[in-house]
Amino acid sequence: MSPYLAECVGTAILILFGNGVVANVVLAKSKGQNGGWIVITAGWGMAVMLAVYAVGRISGAHINPAVTLSLASIGAFDWAQVPGYIGSQIAGAMIGQGLVFLTYYAHWDQTDDPAGKLACHCTAPAVRRFGPAFVTEFIGTAVLLFAILALGKVGLGAETNAAAWTNAIGTWFGPMLVGLLILAIGLSLGGPTGYAINPARDLGPRIAHALLPIPGKGSSDWAYAWVPIVAPILGGIAGAQLFVLLKL
Repeated sequence: MSPYLAECVGTAILILFGNGVVANVVLAKSKGQNGGWIVITAGWGMAVMLAVYAVGRISGAHINPAVTLSLASIGAFDWAQVPGYIGSQIAGAMIGQGLVFLTYYAHWDQTDDPAGKLACHCTAPAVRRFGPAFVTEFIGTAVLLFAILALGKVGLGAETNAAAWTNAIGTWFGPMLVGLLILAIGLSLGGPTGYAINPARDLGPRIAHALLPIPGKGSSDWAYAWVPIVAPILGGIAGAQLFVLLKL
């Protein structure tokens, strides 16, 4: 499997489980209806973990344009591969959202709230003020990239067989730790915006929302769409640059 196909598959898995849990909690007559924010954040954490386990060994499981661009900005990823990675991530997000749509097909017309249907696809601010929402997404993604880079250093200080220990962390425990990181960001920082922290996670499903035949779906809220694209990219780059600056 090529790295580009792996990014597509990994992002599709991410969205299938991530937006799948949102649909389970939000859509009417679902058995998980009203499960709450803890269920959603736990579902997203496991979604990221499973995606990284699935394709991490092939592509590095960026599954997020902010990760791809941030790593390239510090010389940890080849700029020539950036367009292909980002295109694959957006395509995978759209595919994953299509699977969510089919999984919950019987529930879209049972749900009266267009905002709830949109929430099963993409993010929106709890308080509709784009400036504070931008800051929230910037901080959340900066934390994400800083912590991902820090997790990659786990074990480097071991006195014996440090390389083997680091490899084991990356292969077996790394995806689990990243999943816990996503859970932590969602629990602590996700309330104001729904924590996109991933342009593909928001844009791909938002495009799918505009295209899919969802009954009574309402607007795709393109006026807000730039925030979960621009803020995560800038925040991720800032987090990665800070990690390098501190020489951790």
